[in-house]
Amino acid sequence: MTEALLAGSAAFVIALLGGGRVVRWLVSQRIGKAISEDGPSTHNIKAGTPTMGGLLIFGAVAVVTVPTNLFDRLSILLPLGVVISGLIVGALDDMGTLVDRFPGWRALTWRLKFGYMVGLAVAVSLILYFALEARSVNVPWLGGYELGLFYIPIAVVTIIATTSAVSITDGLDGLLGGTAAVAFAAYGVIAFLQEQAFLATFSFTVVGALLGFLWYNAHPASLFMGDTGALPLGASLATVALMTGHWLLLPIVGIVFVAEAGSTLIQIAYFQTTGGRRFFRMTPLHHHMELIGWSEPQVVLRLWLFAFAGAMVGVALALAV
Repeated sequence: MTEALLAGSAAFVIALLGGGRVVRWLVSQRIGKAISEDGPSTHNIKAGTPTMGGLLIFGAVAVVTVPTNLFDRLSILLPLGVVISGLIVGALDDMGTLVDRFPGWRALTWRLKFGYMVGLAVAVSLILYFALEARSVNVPWLGGYELGLFYIPIAVVTIIATTSAVSITDGLDGLLGGTAAVAFAAYGVIAFLQEQAFLATFSFTVVGALLGFLWYNAHPASLFMGDTGALPLGASLATVALMTGHWLLLPIVGIVFVAEAGSTLIQIAYFQTTGGRRFFRMTPLHHHMELIGWSEPQVVLRLWLFAFAGAMVGVALALAV
């Protein structure tokens, strides 16, 4: 655990010290976010805020991981590879959401992003099954169970669902950065308890990098995460959970992600079955909370509290296996 905590601290310092330069470079390159018309009108003031903050987060992760957590630890190539692929696809998507930067460029369609998630999920699931021999599930109080080939489709669904839910959560200053840091910390503890020191170190490296990013993403944000951060965060979180065998705990550890994605699904279903009526004032859930009168910092802090509670319950259940 000492190595994991030191790696996380190093990633925090690197992200904290490098964040200012990253923000200035993004501003100089006019990498400013266009605000979606589907969100609350109060967010219009955020137009032009630098985005692609995932470059800062995972740049710090790479600077720490490559020299300290790869040698003779080849299993870490899997979550690191997931991060790299997510960064590339996320950057391509973010380029289509910039203010007057690439006029002919369009954000990736949902079909393209879903296709990416499916392809990535299948590749990761096959590597987990055949190369890392991760073929089981840990059930609290009942122990571990081998799933055989059924593990592959389950892993595919887990990765797609987690990546989608995490991406949906990104929408308020500090919301995804904080909740993702809590989730990775929980799985870092779980990995340590399993004596997967390398995986624990990777998890806490991500936590440290996210904390450094939050310095610049705190309200009012001077840097947005963008899909450059959200896509690799969701995919790598699912990968880490699958590597621990405690993927059943993801809905608990990531309770905020479930609530955010669930609110969107409920809204769509309710809208279609009632002929156009809305269950929430706006989705995802964090926008509904804003529209009922909560300030942005209130929404973020209160959802952080649920994230902490879910993480504590998740770790407790992992100890019960």
